[in-house]
Amino acid sequence: MNSEFHHLYETICQRQATREEGSYTAYLFDQGLEKICKKVGEENAEVIIAAMKNDREELINEISDELYHLFVLMAQCKIPLAAIEAELAKRSGKQHNRKAERRKIEKY
Repeated sequence: MNSEFHHLYETICQRQATREEGSYTAYLFDQGLEKICKKVGEENAEVIIAAMKNDREELINEISDELYHLFVLMAQCKIPLAAIEAELAKRSGKQHNRKAERRKIEKY
């Protein structure tokens, strides 16, 4: 995977270990899993909005924010980047594995 991803993940893990004062990453770890998950959800919504607005620059920024928060979640849950790389490599070899359509939601 991209060396920038490795550098980002290593930085996040370092901040998790040292809890550097004033670090947003350290703040997220101090707040815990619930806060991190909320940020992942928030960033996900922002990615969708940027995509629907067809704003390429905003979409790039929001995807970058989402990836950062996903990496924080991975570190919090002790999932190394290598595990994601291995899973993606495993999936890249699959063919004709389209999933069935989801059922429509009938009740809210």
